[in-house]
Amino acid sequence: MNQIKHVDNNDLKEKINFECETGNYHTFCPISCVAWLYQKIEDSFFLVIGTKTCGYFLQNALGVMIFAEPRYAMAELEEGDISAQLSDYEELKRLCLQVKRDRNPSVIFWIGTCTTEIIKMDLEGIAPKLEAEISLPIVVARANGLDYAFTQGEDTVLAALAQRPNAKQLEIPLEKAILTDNDYVEHVPLILFGSVPDPVVNQLTLELKKQGIRVSGWLPSKRYTELPLINEGNYVCGVNPYLSRTATTLMRRRKCKLIGAPFPIGPDGTRAWLEKICTVFNIEPKGLQQREDEIWEKLKYYVSLIDGKSVFFMGDNLLEISLARFLIRSGMIVFEIGIPYMDKRYQGAELQLLQKTCKEQNIPIPIIIEKPDNYNQVDRIRDMKPDLVITGMAHANPLEARGINTKWSVEFTFAQIHGFTNAIEVLELVTRPLRRNQKLEKIGSQRYTDRR
Repeated sequence: MNQIKHVDNNDLKEKINFECETGNYHTFCPISCVAWLYQKIEDSFFLVIGTKTCGYFLQNALGVMIFAEPRYAMAELEEGDISAQLSDYEELKRLCLQVKRDRNPSVIFWIGTCTTEIIKMDLEGIAPKLEAEISLPIVVARANGLDYAFTQGEDTVLAALAQRPNAKQLEIPLEKAILTDNDYVEHVPLILFGSVPDPVVNQLTLELKKQGIRVSGWLPSKRYTELPLINEGNYVCGVNPYLSRTATTLMRRRKCKLIGAPFPIGPDGTRAWLEKICTVFNIEPKGLQQREDEIWEKLKYYVSLIDGKSVFFMGDNLLEISLARFLIRSGMIVFEIGIPYMDKRYQGAELQLLQKTCKEQNIPIPIIIEKPDNYNQVDRIRDMKPDLVITGMAHANPLEARGINTKWSVEFTFAQIHGFTNAIEVLELVTRPLRRNQKLEKIGSQRYTDRR
């Protein structure tokens, strides 16, 4: 039970066309995960250990002014560090003591970069000794640019958190951990993982409560000191498609049981996610069909704007499969799903839901291209002429200059898109370029009419 439910890849290949181009593609650096994680874990401090290039990237990407005193900083590697003339331990100790004195966090995260990988800096070896000396937890996460996509930075941090022992709390035997409450069904503890804003946490927790399921905790939690107890035999379930490393860590290191479910993005995905969790706990889902129908009714205006329109995913943040499935269900035609990295086991349930959705909509399953070559994609976009291209920022302006509507994929990473009520946020983002063009065309035609 403590392994991912195996999805027959041969069966998927018969129905979904997977290709791998291993070409040139662009994505953010994974150290950008600091942008949302330092806000999520309120008593944390993130120390990015890298070069000036990393510092410039954080300054530009995060856009936080220095007087705002954000809870992250750069430990800038200089020539003495790289040539091993300086002691890594003493330098990091000096910085951590300064952080402890000035900011008093409950935990310090060391975020490794490409440079720390290349010079083989032993962060994992230094951290436990320094942690004991300064009496402050230090979590090491190598969220460097050697990953496939920038969202995998969060995966690395959460995997590092998942390996931490339960702090100052005794491990509870499984038979004693079974939850009982008048509002809940008796079941083994359930822990959800994935960094989402607090309103989304509350919404998904409430949806499960309606089914009689109590969430024992979230990874990450709002505060490091409130991290959930993770014990052998607990059930865990992810809310984001890019957390395969965290899922593997929870199963192999903590001996948890993973619930392989589609991800709660869109009314269809949220319903499938809740139903799968209910199935695992032998609970009959209540009112989910009606709840989904109500949300689709509220989305009618947006669905009418994109029904029959085409979309092309260039691939950037690993949300592509879930977003494509939701947009297909909303009536769009997906020409291609580019994705930097595809874990067919962790996303197995999502792939099956994509197949089911395409069958119900009576349309062909779109091709999925792993590590797409952006040069080839631009050629295909020119030939296919999609109504919208969801892409990274590197290609947005060049494509717009060629008359192609684009949407930054990074916006879906930062927006609240999980759960029933937030489905409208996805369609709001998708339809914005199309609505903008409609307004521009209307303004242009009015001006032309006035001049005549």
